[in-house]
Amino acid sequence: MWKNDRPTTEILHNPIRTYWWWEYQWPMDAALPTDWTEKTRRSYTPADSDREMEYCTYRHESGDLRVKVAPASLDGDDHPGYALTTTSYPGLEFAETTQVRTVLTFDRCERIARRFMDLFSARYDGPGSLEDALEYASERTRDHQ
Repeated sequence: MWKNDRPTTEILHNPIRTYWWWEYQWPMDAALPTDWTEKTRRSYTPADSDREMEYCTYRHESGDLRVKVAPASLDGDDHPGYALTTTSYPGLEFAETTQVRTVLTFDRCERIARRFMDLFSARYDGPGSLEDALEYASERTRDHQ
């Protein structure tokens, strides 16, 4: 069963690469709801740090909502970690950006973003329901301590 400290069976075969049991993680697109697309994904290292930071945005197929996972400092917060923000009607003059939640790690923030997108998709039923779906998903992904 073991060959060169690796099992002979795979956990997951992805067309891009094979994940072994000790490095297993869900592929990032596996949990993305069908009515959402990833628009941006970047990794960078700020000039004043050696830590690599990540950033990604998702857009709903209607074009009415954008979800962003980015370092909290990009939005002017003095909070460490990553912020989940939403922008309704992005690109229009009446666009509204709201911070949903801030957490310490990118992976956790992205998991929360995917939960948000699932909840939003379950409630969204066309342009007239945007605010209700946004409130529904935001309320259920906020930190309730």
